[in-house]
Amino acid sequence: MEPLKNIYDLQFIAKLEDSITEHFPAFNKEEFHTRLFETDWETLALKERMRQITLSLAPVLPQDYRKAIDILRKCAPSFTGLGGIIFPDFVEQYGLEDWEFSVEALAFFTEFSTSEFAVRPFLISNQKLMLAKMDEWAVSENEHVRRLASEGCRPRLPWGLSVPALKKDPEPVLAILEKLKEDDSLYVRKSVANNLNDISRIKPDLAVEIAQSWYGDSQKTNWIVKHACRSLLKKGDPRVLQIFGYENSDSLNIEGFTITPSKLSIGESLAFSFTLISEIETPHKVRVEYAVDYVKANGTRSKKVFHLSELEWRGSMKKGFVKNHSFRDLTTRKHYPGFHRILVIVNGVEKADLEFELVRA
Repeated sequence: MEPLKNIYDLQFIAKLEDSITEHFPAFNKEEFHTRLFETDWETLALKERMRQITLSLAPVLPQDYRKAIDILRKCAPSFTGLGGIIFPDFVEQYGLEDWEFSVEALAFFTEFSTSEFAVRPFLISNQKLMLAKMDEWAVSENEHVRRLASEGCRPRLPWGLSVPALKKDPEPVLAILEKLKEDDSLYVRKSVANNLNDISRIKPDLAVEIAQSWYGDSQKTNWIVKHACRSLLKKGDPRVLQIFGYENSDSLNIEGFTITPSKLSIGESLAFSFTLISEIETPHKVRVEYAVDYVKANGTRSKKVFHLSELEWRGSMKKGFVKNHSFRDLTTRKHYPGFHRILVIVNGVEKADLEFELVRA
């Protein structure tokens, strides 16, 4: 799989140089090129390459910040997608002292890529003022600007600069989410859900309260609440399970739980199967998950929950499940030898578990 950082390849750089030259004929391509590659480019990660482009552009664009931004605004429409974050990054790096002009530039650039990362220093420097601007963005006619209102103020934005005040108290963002919870754009509603999921990991009681008040308002808010509560669902929070009707776990049981093999090497896969039996005679909903209790490097265990199925049954039923789970090392997970555990979870309750041994290949 091609590394994400390679969106900034030589073809991208050449296109950027040509675009800037078109709108700023005095642009010195040679100097820009030299500055850009004076570091070991191949070792730089995605956002490091982004920042290196920003730092290399600054000396060869007009030293008047507003003039430089005017040139970049003309180039930005040709650079859609993630690669276009170089333009808001220039604003982040050089525009904090020109607040109003820079914030408007971020709203413009986000229409072609995203300004969610670049807006974070502005949020840190003046949270009250920036949230007021985001509140305005929440009613923009452009879905990308509305999404920026939600995504930019996420308390735990992946890859984004941490905003300690919001990680401590996310309540100031709620007014923005309220404005966007019925948004026509799924792109925006996904951001609202992700923001609320962040809140659920900081203040679960607050997130549950919002979920309870939103659920049932419309199909749009129902989708947001379900997506936003994914972390709490995996934790088996009974309040959230109740919202979605995943109850009556006492009458839901597991039979014939088996795993094969009971001893395997790192890199191999484990197969497991079981039968879920419901003794409930009335219509009911069932959420089926499994968890792996992984052995960590220090010998302790860490449980990760995986979704299997969601069912709506009219009465008593039984259903068999078969699943393979890989123990191949990934960039996001490294496996360690030792005795692991696999569990079956039904409506948030652990119903069965078995132990197996993972050994080095």
